Amino acid sequence: MSTPALYESRLHSLPLIARGKVRENYAVGTDRLLMVASDRISAFDVIMGEPIPGKGALLTQVALFWFERLKHIVANHLTGQAPEGVVAADEVAQVQGRSMLVKRLQPLPIEAVVRGYLAGSGWKEYQQGGAVCGVPLPAGLKNAARLPAPIFTPATKAEAGAHDENISFQQTVDLIGRERAEQVRDVALRLYTEAAAYALTRGIVIADTKFEFGLDEQGTLTLMDEVLTPDSSRFWPLDSYAAAAAQGANPPSYDKQYLRDWLEQAQVNGQPWGKTAPAPALPAQVVAATAERYRAAATALMG
Repeated sequence: MSTPALYESRLHSLPLIARGKVRENYAVGTDRLLMVASDRISAFDVIMGEPIPGKGALLTQVALFWFERLKHIVANHLTGQAPEGVVAADEVAQVQGRSMLVKRLQPLPIEAVVRGYLAGSGWKEYQQGGAVCGVPLPAGLKNAARLPAPIFTPATKAEAGAHDENISFQQTVDLIGRERAEQVRDVALRLYTEAAAYALTRGIVIADTKFEFGLDEQGTLTLMDEVLTPDSSRFWPLDSYAAAAAQGANPPSYDKQYLRDWLEQAQVNGQPWGKTAPAPALPAQVVAATAERYRAAATALMG
């Protein structure tokens, strides 16, 4: 019997701090947070009205896998404590398998985006000026091309409902200082390089991803939020990558690109959807196909 989808958690035993696009954060004392991954999905910064069954649990398991695999590179926010132990008995079903009990950190105000391939907003920027976030790239690259080396292309963290904006490294320095900006860049590049190399052995191309970092009470840089999931990354199947890239086409995707592609063609009241709330209703087949892509990514990565 499958577990019912959870559109949003509602815990009475802990105070709610924030309800994001996918996660709810609850305070556990003054030093910890309970992060609950719902089955909501967003695209173009709009939350869809229908959940993707199993998505929150898959995101959590993939993130935990990567936190363990990459812990030698940088500290992470996990406490090692069971989320089920901090909620009431009647709330366990809402958190089981989809939650992390983590340290409370001071988040840095940037998203540490790393790109190994040219896609999405990076491809659009490259077409306009031959660079991404101020990083010059060789001329003549096609969409989906592998870059000569991974590049750090940070973004601002948008408020709810707004779009993240790509920024230059100098703007990052202005926000968090040069020493911290260089540390974030170097750690993010190490995380991506190691993860991307592993993923290739599992038949997945990680085209790009975003990391989030915070500082603990001692000022230690700490990896937080989610990491290298289909929500925070662009995953392409290796076996179909080469043919698509040769044509400058987007390869099939394990992430929510399938949903984005459907939404690009969706209509509301006979007009193309304007990428603002409310989102079009998702047909059952789109929900099922999106869920299958998340399952496929998790299975490929973790076996």
